[in-house]
Amino acid sequence: MKFISSFLLFCCLALCSRAQSIEDKINKAAENILPKIQTWRRHIHQHPELGNREFQTMAYIANHLRSLGIDVKTGVAKTGVVGILKGGKPGPVIALRADMDALPIEERTNIPFKSTSKAEYLGDTVSVMHACGHDTHVAILMGTAEVLATHRKEIPGTVKFIFQPAEEGAPGDEEGGAALMVKEGVMDNPKVDAIFGLHISSGLDIGKIEYKSGAFMASVDWFYITVKGKGAHGASPWNGIDPIMVSAQIINGLQTIVSRSEDLTTSPVVITVGKIEGGVRENIIPESVSFSGTIRTLDENIHLDVHEKIKRTAENIAKAYGAEAIVTIKKVTNVTYNDPALLQQSLPALRKAAGSHNVTERVWSTGGEDFAFYGDHAPALFFNLGGKPLDEDHQPKAGGHHTPDFYVDDSKLDVGVKAFCQLILSN
Repeated sequence: MKFISSFLLFCCLALCSRAQSIEDKINKAAENILPKIQTWRRHIHQHPELGNREFQTMAYIANHLRSLGIDVKTGVAKTGVVGILKGGKPGPVIALRADMDALPIEERTNIPFKSTSKAEYLGDTVSVMHACGHDTHVAILMGTAEVLATHRKEIPGTVKFIFQPAEEGAPGDEEGGAALMVKEGVMDNPKVDAIFGLHISSGLDIGKIEYKSGAFMASVDWFYITVKGKGAHGASPWNGIDPIMVSAQIINGLQTIVSRSEDLTTSPVVITVGKIEGGVRENIIPESVSFSGTIRTLDENIHLDVHEKIKRTAENIAKAYGAEAIVTIKKVTNVTYNDPALLQQSLPALRKAAGSHNVTERVWSTGGEDFAFYGDHAPALFFNLGGKPLDEDHQPKAGGHHTPDFYVDDSKLDVGVKAFCQLILSN
């Protein structure tokens, strides 16, 4: 009996040691290819492409995946890439996602791989920049593919690598992004059992990971309001109905929905007007004004309530002045929701990747992510990876996301690779 107990203990220790060695081997491999990850990231940063136009990026990714012996499909949701890696052991189908698109912003940093690219956007020639870090996401997933392909015999199940275009939104009325990826079957054939994604954060120290259970990032809607008044001479406004003045009252009124009408102790609400168009000359009161913006909520009941209040507020304020307000609200994405059970199962893997002291829980974010669409079809987990530089030279100059000065430190991108790889080993 004593011999059997000792033998079982030996077997348990041997298995634990073997599993531990696989984890350590994966982490070491990720560290070793960091220079490659940085090279890929900097190439992509220097050659950014807008949503649904990521043709060069698609080819760059596909060539790399094919070189690893991964089955590759291109042109998914216009310019997306999907790679399939079958591991040497039985297990689930796990998807890993990176977004690929850049933004119509002119870069103002002085980095050696600064973007000087131009592109056409809605009829205008614009500068293009990776101002949200999607270049780092692509490089991390390319690195993850290389590490896992190199160790495929020890990998459980099947890994689906999803390189997604147009996360920032497709141009004009085009379809795109995660919604189109799902529509074209990316979560099927083989059916995905769980999906993981990450986002670099310029406000989080490099090498750190942040997560939140449940609602993590906000739902996103666009709203469009047109105010129709009556034109007049600017010197005699009483002869008309001024849509500019009415629009100003509506814009102020929308903010009272946030400050006076919603219970912000339940969850945050943001209503932002980002664009106004109206008028052609200083002394002409125009017939109409249009403005648009975004709505961010983290609770479905509040989400629907805000929609109704925006419509009612705009229409009633306009009516009070004899004008008319036409309101249109367009859904962009749902709340990004982290499955609590999947999160608890995954925390040890994240800690193995970054170190327990570097993995912390955060509050929810009013930023939005179309990664949410994948979570409608399988348990999902989305987390933040730190990209904030620690050195004093770069830190004060580093701008935030969606700004010309956006900057992230890529010296710890291997932590993202480790995280993805450890998640595959643990699920």
